Amino acid sequence: MSILEINFVPVGTGSASYSSFVQDAVELLNTRGLKYAVTPTSTVIEGNTGELMKVAEEIHNIPFKDGAMRVVTNIMIDERRDKPDNMEKRVSEVIS
Repeated sequence: MSILEINFVPVGTGSASYSSFVQDAVELLNTRGLKYAVTPTSTVIEGNTGELMKVAEEIHNIPFKDGAMRVVTNIMIDERRDKPDNMEKRVSEVIS
């Protein structure tokens, strides 16, 4: 199981706000049935690496489809193969 963190900044939209682009990304994740968590600065998604790479590309392209002229996207992938892992387990290990 992999955990992918993604954030993007659309440029050339004429507005400082881009929450509508994030809403479109969340709609995509819901359609795909992927487990995710939206944070104030990024979205964290859980799944297999191949699937996450595909959805990351689709998320990157959302602002272009909505009229952005440039998009800067940051992605971090954390894949652990030595034992089962998920988002809740990671958070609970730190908070408990």
